[in-house]
Amino acid sequence: MSDDMDPEGEDAEAGGDIEALKAENTALKDQMLRYAAEADNTRRRAEREANDARAYAIQKFARDLLGVADNLSRALAHEPADTGDAAVKNFVVGVEMTEKELQAAFERNGLKKIHPAKGDKFDPHQHQAMMELAETEVAPGAVVEVMQSGYELLGRLVRPAMVVVAAKAAGAKADPGAPKPNGADNPYAANEDDSGGSVDTRA
Repeated sequence: MSDDMDPEGEDAEAGGDIEALKAENTALKDQMLRYAAEADNTRRRAEREANDARAYAIQKFARDLLGVADNLSRALAHEPADTGDAAVKNFVVGVEMTEKELQAAFERNGLKKIHPAKGDKFDPHQHQAMMELAETEVAPGAVVEVMQSGYELLGRLVRPAMVVVAAKAAGAKADPGAPKPNGADNPYAANEDDSGGSVDTRA
């Protein structure tokens, strides 16, 4: 056997090569994972931008149609009490069907109505307080009445719901479980010498 042959040296060199290959393999895996994550982020960003583009494209058209929906709602709110006349009855039914079909078309295209119920908590992100009203049936600051429905398109507000909110009653006795006095818990509460007024929360 030749003196130049050193099994231990060869084993050490082979071991070093294996370790280098393992390190390179780990680095390549990390790089692949980074590229995959970057590609996934790019895809999600592109989808989000495409959705935003579609929403913006129909937002103006949807806002223009809201006037039609408002007029249909007003017409139904003032339908004749006496619908004994067949022609009048058919007309009212036609208006109702048109209003329902329009709302269904809105829903199919991501345009949802915002119409809070009486007593619902005021949401400054979806509601616009138009005035305050002394009301004992709901909590101070809660919605008392909806003056005009709002709409959102694919999660983006198109028009806030115009609402009347309950004001803090003047001269009410303090109650430990009730909201704090002076309207501390009610940003829309009227002063004691002010029975109501216009409040604009859009600013």
